[in-house]
Amino acid sequence: MPPRTVVIGVDSSTQSTKAAVVDTVTGELLAVGRAPHVVTGEGGARESDPEVWWRALCDAVAGGLKESGLPASSVTGIAVAGQQHGLVVLDRSGRPLRPALLWNDTRSAPQAAALTAELGGPDAWTARTGTVPVASMTASKWRWLRENDPANAEAAAAVRLPHDFLTERLAGTAATDPGDASGTCWYSTGTHAYDPELLGLLGLDEALLPPVAATGAVRIGSLTATAAEALGLPEGIAVAAGTGDNMSAAVGLGLGGAGLLDHPVLSLGTSGTVFAASLARPASTALSGFAAADGTYLPLACTLNCTLAVDKVATLLGLHRDDAAPGGEAVLLPFLDGERTPDLPTSAGLLTGLRHDTTPQQLLGAAYEGAAFTVLRALDELSRACGLDPADPEVAARPLRLIGGGAQGRTWVETVRRLSGRPLIVPGS
Repeated sequence: MPPRTVVIGVDSSTQSTKAAVVDTVTGELLAVGRAPHVVTGEGGARESDPEVWWRALCDAVAGGLKESGLPASSVTGIAVAGQQHGLVVLDRSGRPLRPALLWNDTRSAPQAAALTAELGGPDAWTARTGTVPVASMTASKWRWLRENDPANAEAAAAVRLPHDFLTERLAGTAATDPGDASGTCWYSTGTHAYDPELLGLLGLDEALLPPVAATGAVRIGSLTATAAEALGLPEGIAVAAGTGDNMSAAVGLGLGGAGLLDHPVLSLGTSGTVFAASLARPASTALSGFAAADGTYLPLACTLNCTLAVDKVATLLGLHRDDAAPGGEAVLLPFLDGERTPDLPTSAGLLTGLRHDTTPQQLLGAAYEGAAFTVLRALDELSRACGLDPADPEVAARPLRLIGGGAQGRTWVETVRRLSGRPLIVPGS
């Protein structure tokens, strides 16, 4: 029998890195290594040192290989899917000049509003990029950096997304992909390239950006000797372009080429995300009209507050996350980080409907309900933007695919099932 060969798929998310070891012949998931990240900031700031991502990637790969029991020589390729929208600025040696601004950093809300107005309003942005700037988008963060940290903006020799930064560390070659690039608001989903007018509006030199690899590019480079030594992997193995986390999830779920919203996906992570595959380029100010990783499109809506907000409420109440009951009359909107959908970047959490007989378990249940309701409301917006009526019985009966960390939690699954009234599919369960 020939020796088993594997590839490693890396998920570098907001809170942690996971490295999946997968058999190249059968597709079997053999092991998963994990390592945590550190997120800092208050008052709307959310930042991470990109070097933490690199160390976590090394630790997660080592953990995954150890769990698999396979030798490093069995690995033939590696690719990274990463949290979208984060802004990484590098010096000429490829080292971060400052901590990265993460997708859930809301300080750039004024810059997002200014950019929207400067181009002529939401419709103008949707026509160019498929997406209207909000605080989450990379373009808004670049404008914020130029206004609030001009020294580092001026010193930047390279501007990267989180997954771009890690891919470049692996291959020694700068590259991004259309999916993750479409979340910057300086890449056009219409022309499939960086938009020169938008780069001019932002004061961003295209030479600072990575080339966009062709859709479906299997290999953009090879693992360098330095990266191979850090990871304990063979030098020269294939490094693929990777993509954004949501685009990667769509590939894993086999959504490419599906009918619009035939298979809507609800992802419960640090953020709550709803998306579906589309063969037509979406153009609506109510959602993000991203490119997918396979040449199709990925209309998407995202909330800032999901599992992390609910876990915070559980901690404040001294409860286990599954020690919850339906909220009854209590209503809790857990907008602890402001909110992206709806676009309320300076909002805070709101609790109402308390009674003498309200229990701590009901308060935690109300947090689940508030977070789930916000994500389901975003799903309704996605449906309407795509020409579907969410109240149509046929639309409302379509199963939801539930993914993300929350999909492994009993209370999350039951809350979504109860509030949506829809059948749920939890892949892998």
